[in-house]
Amino acid sequence: MVTVRSVVLPKANVDLNKRLSGLQFLWLSLVLIVLDQLTKQWVIRVFDLYESIEIMPYLNFTYVRNFGAAFSFLSDQDGWQRWMFTLLALAVSVILLVWLRRNPVGLWRQNFAFSLILAGAIGNVIDRLIYGYVIDFIDVYVDNWHWPAFNVADMAITVGAVLMLLEAFFEQRQEHRND
Repeated sequence: MVTVRSVVLPKANVDLNKRLSGLQFLWLSLVLIVLDQLTKQWVIRVFDLYESIEIMPYLNFTYVRNFGAAFSFLSDQDGWQRWMFTLLALAVSVILLVWLRRNPVGLWRQNFAFSLILAGAIGNVIDRLIYGYVIDFIDVYVDNWHWPAFNVADMAITVGAVLMLLEAFFEQRQEHRND
């Protein structure tokens, strides 16, 4: 006896974009994580700790280790902050993955921002797990005032956060116009 199983196919009129999620943007996260890790490995191999070279006026590459978070926040603590920042970044990453999964692919600006932040969080988590600190090397300065050193992951987080804020601001303005 032969049994035939029926296969239910989606309706032909279902829009493909409605089925695709923001997870389609994970390629961007992957590219940025790889770029972040490659640049950090280059810095480790080429520079001694605190060594600096001028790239152009107002920009140096300087190898530093950040044991804290943004602007070296809590870097003077005895090590517990490593695990707190790692767990926080992993929790944020899980939340971003859930949002990306729930978002339709058509919300590309939001998905783009989430993917940038996800890449930055994971890039810095990799450093914290492997080294116990984050490798920073981009040093922007004016005269003797130096912005805290940062890396590709930090740039991704910053650009993603700014994009999220802009998206929220413009979305709110659009809603007011429609009312």
